[in-house]
Amino acid sequence: MLQAKLGIAPIAWWNDDDASLSDDVSLEEALRQASVAGFTGMETGRRFPMNMEELGPILDRYGISVCGGWFSGLLLDGDIEKEKARIADQLAFFKTAGAPCIVYGETARSVQGERDVPLAQKPVLTETEMADYGRRISDFADWCAAEGMPLSYHHHMGAVVEREHELDLFMKHSSVPLLYDAGHMAFAGGDVMRVIENHHARISHVHTKDARSEVANSVDKGAESFLDAVIKGVFTVPGDGSLDFEAIVKALAGKGYEGWFVVEAEQDPVANPPLEMAKVGHAELIRVMNAAGYEVVS
Repeated sequence: MLQAKLGIAPIAWWNDDDASLSDDVSLEEALRQASVAGFTGMETGRRFPMNMEELGPILDRYGISVCGGWFSGLLLDGDIEKEKARIADQLAFFKTAGAPCIVYGETARSVQGERDVPLAQKPVLTETEMADYGRRISDFADWCAAEGMPLSYHHHMGAVVEREHELDLFMKHSSVPLLYDAGHMAFAGGDVMRVIENHHARISHVHTKDARSEVANSVDKGAESFLDAVIKGVFTVPGDGSLDFEAIVKALAGKGYEGWFVVEAEQDPVANPPLEMAKVGHAELIRVMNAAGYEVVS
């Protein structure tokens, strides 16, 4: 039987791109709520101490492990040696924590954190530029893996790899493991099932972000930013949006995916209380895991 682990990202409690979208709770309270909801993993965020001497006892108190975490990469415009230096402390910490991967998000030229920049102004590469970028990302990912901590590449709204055809090009010209995020791909206008079919062999980590189609369809990408869309409520937890997570998870199971399924749904925690939303997301994931034939393990 295929095995799955269920985690959640701290962005439900504190948003690192827009601090106003944050609940005034401590790390321990966020971990407690995640545990109460049934999760056994949490990705890292800004309120995490980045060393296991301090963090380990706190995690143990709530039965939570580190199940990944974001790195703001700059390789699109940057230097591999500088990126090695920038990621070194996180890489060492994640190795000690036994994390499955570092989530690589390309932030060079990205508009994802710019409240005043419309989504339509995201960076766009030619295939030649994408091929060069893919080679450099692949070299960097190979180095990280050799150091003992693999990367998983996060396609993301507002970034250089957002749309389905951009992901196809990136995958063609790179060898990097892929983080699959159905919510981002749906908002980008892609076919979430086709992405699994085309790229399942490289999927190493999964974010189970749901999307509200009525909100996504109302966003004017020529005038509104990514953060505008988040504030409007474009994303939510599985079971509260428009995506068919039973079909998505069954497709992943059919391709043999095993590992973490992480709820990562940035939204206003005042309008969407994190504990309540975490419970909704966990219940839906348990339902679809059972339907897909996964054994959920800690």
